[in-house]
Amino acid sequence: MSFARKFEKAFRYLLPSPFAIAILLSLLSFVLYWLYAEGSFSLRLENSVNDWQKGLWNGPLLVFMVQMMLILVLGHSLALAPSIKTFINQILKLSRRPETSTALVAFFTLLVAYFNWGLALVFGAVMARKAAEDFSAKGIPFNYGLLGAAGYSGLMVWHGGLSGSAPIKVAELGHLQSLSPETPGLPDRLGFGETLLSALNIWPNLILLILIPLSLFLLSKKAPRSDRQISAQKKEGTLEKVRGAERIDYSRYFGLSIGLAIVGIGIYEALSSIDSSFISPNYINMMLLGLSLIFHQNLLSFLKAIDEAIQGAAGILLQFPLYFGIMGLMKDGGLIAALSAYFSSHSTAFSFPLYTFLSAGIINVFVPSGGGQWAIQGPVILETASQLNIPFAKAIMAMAYGDQLTNMLQPFWALPLLGITGLKAREIVPYTLILMLLGLLTFGIALMIF
Repeated sequence: MSFARKFEKAFRYLLPSPFAIAILLSLLSFVLYWLYAEGSFSLRLENSVNDWQKGLWNGPLLVFMVQMMLILVLGHSLALAPSIKTFINQILKLSRRPETSTALVAFFTLLVAYFNWGLALVFGAVMARKAAEDFSAKGIPFNYGLLGAAGYSGLMVWHGGLSGSAPIKVAELGHLQSLSPETPGLPDRLGFGETLLSALNIWPNLILLILIPLSLFLLSKKAPRSDRQISAQKKEGTLEKVRGAERIDYSRYFGLSIGLAIVGIGIYEALSSIDSSFISPNYINMMLLGLSLIFHQNLLSFLKAIDEAIQGAAGILLQFPLYFGIMGLMKDGGLIAALSAYFSSHSTAFSFPLYTFLSAGIINVFVPSGGGQWAIQGPVILETASQLNIPFAKAIMAMAYGDQLTNMLQPFWALPLLGITGLKAREIVPYTLILMLLGLLTFGIALMIF
C-alpha cells in the first residue's frame, strides 16, 4: 500500500464528524477552564457553566451567526445561477484529466477567496462537485477528497483578502483606540495600503496562488483514485402555463430590476464612503442578494437556488452556538488572554510576529471566527507591538495568517462544502493538512523577511 493511501486511510479512520469535533472541543474547553481557574471545584463548575451559557446564547454572536449563514446561502445561490454554472463549465473544459482539474479548482477558488470568503467556499464546492460529476459520467477514476480540498483551499488565504475581518475593522476610524484604549501610539486607522496591499501580504499570497494548485496537481498524480459515482443534481421543470400573479415570479425584468436596484444602492454607499468602513457582513449580504437576483434573472430561479443552498447552512445553525460556548469559556475564563500574554512575554521584536502567528492558529481551532478572534486577541497584540516597537500592521497580519491557516485543520467552515459535495471531513483533511504546512512555511518566512 502506498504512503498516500495509508495517509488517507489513517485520517478517515481517526477523524470524526465536524459536529463530534465541536462537542469534543467543548469538553476539552471545560477541562482547561477547570484546570486554569481558581477557587473550589464547585465554584469553578458553576462559573464554567455560566460562562458557557453566556457564550452559547450571546445575542450579538447569534446575529453574527445569521449574517454568516446568509453569506453562505446567498453566495451559494449566486454560484448556482445559470451564468455562473456556465462559467464553471467553461473553466473545467480546459482540462480532461483529474490532476489538471484539481489544480484549476484550487486556482480559481483562491482568486475568488481574495474577493469574498463565503462566495469562494461555495464556488469551490460547486466547481469540485461539477468536476466529479464529469469524471464520474465519463468513467475516469479520480480522487474526490483532493477535489474537495482544492475547493476548500480559499479558506487559507481569505483573511488576506477584501473580506478579511481584522484588516476591515482596523481600517475603521477610531476602531484601534476603542479596542485597546490603554495602548500608546495607536493611529486613527490602518488603511488597506498598510495591511492588505502591503508587500508582506501581496508576496506570500502570490506565491501560494502558484504553489497550492501546483502541489495539488502533483498530489493528484500520486493519490489513490476510485470510480466513485457522483450523479448530477436534478433540475426541475417549469410550469407549462403561467397565470395571474405567477407572472411576477417568472418575470425576467422584475427580478432583474430589483437586483439592479439593490446593487445600485450598494455602489452608491461605496462611492459615498470616505474609507472602507462600509464593508461589513450586512453590506456583503446586500450585494450578494442583488447579484443573485441579477444572475438568476427571475424570482422563481432564485428561490429554487435558495431552497438548495440553505441545506448547506444546517451545520452552522447547529454548531455555531457550540463554538460560541467555547468562546465564552476561553474568553471569560482568561485562557485566550493567558495564551496570548504567554507568547507576548516570551517574545522579542523578531519572534513576536511568529509567536502571534502560531498562537492565532491555536486559538482558531477553538474559536473559528476571524472577527471574534480579533476582538479577543487584538488588545494583547496591539499592546505588545507597542512595547516592542513593532509595526501594528505587521502584528495584525500575523494574527490574520494564523487565524486562516488552521482552517485547514478545523473543518468547521467546510460544512457548506461538505453539504454540496457529499464528502466527509475525513476525506479532505489529509490533503488540507498538506496545504496547511505549505501555508505555515510561506507565511512564516514572509513574517521573518518583511
